[in-house]
Amino acid sequence: MMKKIFYILCLMLLSSGFAYGETAEEYFNRGASRIQLQDYRGAIENYNQAIQINPSYAEAYSNRGFSKAKLQDYRGSIEDCNQAIQINPRDANAYSNRGASKAKLQDYRGAIEDYNQSIKINPRDAVAYHNRGFSKSKLQDHRGAIADYSQAIKINPSYKEIYYNRALAKTELQDYRGAIVDYNQAIKINPGDAVTYHNRALAKAELQDYRGAIADYDQAIKIDPSYAHAYFGRSGCRLLLKQKTEGCLDLSKAGELGYPKAYEMIQKYCR
Repeated sequence: MMKKIFYILCLMLLSSGFAYGETAEEYFNRGASRIQLQDYRGAIENYNQAIQINPSYAEAYSNRGFSKAKLQDYRGSIEDCNQAIQINPRDANAYSNRGASKAKLQDYRGAIEDYNQSIKINPRDAVAYHNRGFSKSKLQDHRGAIADYSQAIKINPSYKEIYYNRALAKTELQDYRGAIVDYNQAIKINPGDAVTYHNRALAKAELQDYRGAIADYDQAIKIDPSYAHAYFGRSGCRLLLKQKTEGCLDLSKAGELGYPKAYEMIQKYCR
């Protein structure tokens, strides 16, 4: 008789879904796995389930906000991060995620405030320093940006984007030699980025190292043969070195690829 009652109870549990019901943590972990696979919609679905089971799950709100930002739903991301912070005001990731979404909406001052709070909670977060530096640079505070990028590099020396963005900030301050040093490091970490070679070429050209600039433009074009800006930049260096035929051919290629000023330059220098 007892076995029969136990069997009936098991059937009732199975039919109600409790026997194999997943926990909020299991949905959360599944969402994290979806993020690793860049399946952000799938991640949001899992975080929805985690939040439904546990409406006070701050990390689930924060990660759902991160996933929404990846899908360019920045306002939805901010709402989720607001909720995460309300539940747990010490959630550094929520501040950092909210700051990133504010930056995407060009609210750079608001982003900096969030990164300040994130860094206060977790002063070893290289991404928060990098992102705060990026927002400062957007507000033309290039020296402040460089200071943040430098701090991020101390924490994570292999973070290629930091060297690249610090080089851009140095360029804005006309520190072309310093920019080249940073571009060198960025290329060492990721030698397949045509844009970094292009920008290093621009810095070399500012220092009148036209042959060095041409070598970088060559490499950029080798990586991306459709890089119109690189052909245009190389044409200027070649013309300055009195290599008219080669320079004009570069202008022709840049025009062919849609660079707007190429044909104006051909009319001026290639007759």
